[in-house]
Amino acid sequence: MAPKSCGVDFGTSNSTVGWSRPGQPALLPLEDGKLTLPSVVFFHAEDFEASYGRAALADYLGGHEGRLMRSLKSLLGTSMIDESTELMGQAIPFRRLLEQFIAQLKLRAEQAAGRSFTRAVMGRPVFFVDDDAAADKRAQDTLGEIARAVGFQEVAFQFEPIAAAFDYESQINREELVLVVDIGGGTSDFSLVRLSPARALKSDRREDILASGGVHIGGTDFDKYLSLSSVMPLLGLGSLLLSGRQMPSAPYFNLATWHTINFAYTRKAWPEIQDMHRQAMEKDKLERLMNLVRQRSGHWLALQVEAAKIALSESDTTQIDLGRIQPGHSFTLSRETFDGSIAHLVADIERTVNQLIRSAGVPATGIDTVFFTGGSSSVPLLRQRIAALLPDARRVEGDLFGSIGAGLALDARRKFA
Repeated sequence: MAPKSCGVDFGTSNSTVGWSRPGQPALLPLEDGKLTLPSVVFFHAEDFEASYGRAALADYLGGHEGRLMRSLKSLLGTSMIDESTELMGQAIPFRRLLEQFIAQLKLRAEQAAGRSFTRAVMGRPVFFVDDDAAADKRAQDTLGEIARAVGFQEVAFQFEPIAAAFDYESQINREELVLVVDIGGGTSDFSLVRLSPARALKSDRREDILASGGVHIGGTDFDKYLSLSSVMPLLGLGSLLLSGRQMPSAPYFNLATWHTINFAYTRKAWPEIQDMHRQAMEKDKLERLMNLVRQRSGHWLALQVEAAKIALSESDTTQIDLGRIQPGHSFTLSRETFDGSIAHLVADIERTVNQLIRSAGVPATGIDTVFFTGGSSSVPLLRQRIAALLPDARRVEGDLFGSIGAGLALDARRKFA
């Protein structure tokens, strides 16, 4: 009998499920043959039915009436997880929204595999919450409760960078000391691990893990600060009121942050934005903001910013189209602007890596390989800083969206064998 265990990488931006079988690819197709399911839910206003992943984004961008939810993982470890949000006049607990999405992951994986899964190794960041052990434990406990509620009878956890290390280990033929750099949608996680084909056979790998660390900074934070520095000023951020005071910033921060975009559409928010428009010195900018909120296009704008971030990882410039809120309007964005907007975040990541290497008591010259995974690990400024810390290390890029899920599948096979 093939094992009924799988690895579940519930990500801030994208999710995967892996099933480890000899000679077979680990990741299971979750949507139209694709191995990732974007961590997105769209609730249709007319019938309250939900769509998921790329279909959810297509429904939203296609103009269907309803509400888009993204970055639900970011709620774990916060007080919001025990609160509710209003969906078409109904109060829906955030915990239930996470449960619906993870249930969908399980269902799609089982359909692809042609069997049920009763055991799972769930991926988790090294820290759900920085510098708060109690909140971090609550986050893992909550995720475990949700996993059991959707039908997993046994649930274990593994740090996401360790899972990525296991995936890399399956591809090497000699021993290496590897720094895993996992920059996901919500967190940056790191592990320094001794890997080899012989070590892969051990059931207990604790002595091979020299250090693990992380910081609550990820791709959605890059999106946020790129938006705040380049797009939100076009909607009035940083402009002045007639009184000479600066424009209130709360609506802009909500619209720049994936999991708070819907706060800009509340009954309380709209009169405040109208008042900002009445008192604005640059009313044209506030008119763009009002158009955005009136059309509930905050997620559309965030997707434009995310696409620009991705493009600037490959090119020196890109265009951002604002035609939905001001017909015919677009502007050019440079990598230099992008680098400036995220420099403080990259500096925090760099400090975290430095501390991890020091805590392991290993000289930088002793690290053989830096293994990059996670969708945001391709950001050029980030790679440059990591390379400067470890100039002698070989740099390897894994499957940016699949290494963790594949490694979790390997870990599930070992844990539940």
